[in-house]
Amino acid sequence: MTVDEGWTRPEPSPWPARLLALVVALLVTGPALAPGFVLLRDMVFVPRQDLDLDALGLGGGLPRAVPVDAVMAVVTTVVPGEFVQKAVLLATVYAAVLGAARLVPPGPDGRRGIAAVVAGLVYGWSPYLAERLLIGHWTLLLAFAALPWIARAALRFRDGEPRALPRLVLACAPAALTPTGALLAAGVVLALVGRRHLLPAATVLLVLSLPWVVAGVLHPAGGASDPAGVAAFAARPEGWGGALLALLGTGGIWNAGAVPAGRGSVLLPLVTLALVALAVVGWAGGGARRGPGLRLLVLGALGLVLALAGTVPGLREGLEVVVRSVPGGGLLRDGQKWVAWWALPLALGAGLGARRLADAVRARDVLPGAAGLVAAAAVLLPVIAVPDLVWGVGGRLQAVDYPADWERVRDVLADDEHPGDVLVLPFGAYRAFGWNDDRPQLDPAPRWLPRPTITDDALVVDGRVVEGRTSVPARWRPSATTRRRSPSSGWAGCSWNGARPAATSPTR
Repeated sequence: MTVDEGWTRPEPSPWPARLLALVVALLVTGPALAPGFVLLRDMVFVPRQDLDLDALGLGGGLPRAVPVDAVMAVVTTVVPGEFVQKAVLLATVYAAVLGAARLVPPGPDGRRGIAAVVAGLVYGWSPYLAERLLIGHWTLLLAFAALPWIARAALRFRDGEPRALPRLVLACAPAALTPTGALLAAGVVLALVGRRHLLPAATVLLVLSLPWVVAGVLHPAGGASDPAGVAAFAARPEGWGGALLALLGTGGIWNAGAVPAGRGSVLLPLVTLALVALAVVGWAGGGARRGPGLRLLVLGALGLVLALAGTVPGLREGLEVVVRSVPGGGLLRDGQKWVAWWALPLALGAGLGARRLADAVRARDVLPGAAGLVAAAAVLLPVIAVPDLVWGVGGRLQAVDYPADWERVRDVLADDEHPGDVLVLPFGAYRAFGWNDDRPQLDPAPRWLPRPTITDDALVVDGRVVEGRTSVPARWRPSATTRRRSPSSGWAGCSWNGARPAATSPTR
């Protein structure tokens, strides 16, 4: 199917897909919409964030959160961070479901029907979304949710529609908030935009990526990363199907603590095989597998290769060389995140497959209502694949309030006229607070306090240390847990509210 045959054709009845997206978004994010903040692993929002050197990517650590930290600093001067987080989570799930539903090619009657419902659920009610929520990668999910909209905008730009380039910029902007998101967006754009429009599209992507590109070039570490992260962050099996089958179902995240309990079902690999088979049926029918469809399939295959590389001897060693030697190569360590490229053709193919099977059953007139049963089974498949995604992934996205001590510490530091950075104790990147039910979370201090903070960004995974890239001298680390104030270094130590290192290190 070509662009002219309807990939971007408006839906005559848009409200069913909108209602589906809203219902799914509310079911997934329900607990997070209660008063307070969801603080879980890397998902840390604060009431108000300052625009400092770290937010601009010019501080001690690698510019992994550029420019999103700067954007959050600007936004939270106007809107409290609590409401920003709720809006982001709700909009992310809504956009993911609706985007995939709108991108699936329409049928001969110009409607998307059951194909839109299945595509939206396979994409927006997916292991990828559940696992990245539990590990707290909300910025990656912003990019994930934007990919269907980026694809539509790229196809419109390729087709020469009026105002297509501004639409492409708007669609790519949420993804470009982080380096990984920008690369995910670039893959979709370059796959679909066509040779004639490649240069202006690439220029748009480069301009949107300049904040993190420039920050990475200026960073003293040169953007290199610890190659030990390749094995530590490699995709892991879910059930008896192995890593490849987990990735085919868009699961397989490296952190066992970020996997929904339902993903351990003995039937899970069979459900994954059924979804992949449904997608094969969809892409095998008609001309949908040509043109944009073929290019999305190739991009999805590339995503699977990158996701699997850390588990395959030979590829793993090559990846370690890239991570160690190439600036920015560390972006490839967490391979499973590239499954986002595969999730898109999987969802679209499943939607097309559901329509094709339902039409075939209807045409044969085997039994009254048989086509409806086929459609219902296709709708249930993605729900069965992640049954506990409902209500905040089984209630794990609970909102809590920051204790008043955090505001008092912030005020004290803001009023302190003495120069110096803040050494946060205990010395480590992750915390487990009693007021947050001892859930592991990234330390909020670097974003919440009004001064630059000294933290250790080394990560321990199953006893294996993956070094970070902060500017903290190694000789200071052993004594960091006892240092309270050092006039010579200009550091001030902070420890409060029973803060302690995360109860358990991230595990595979």
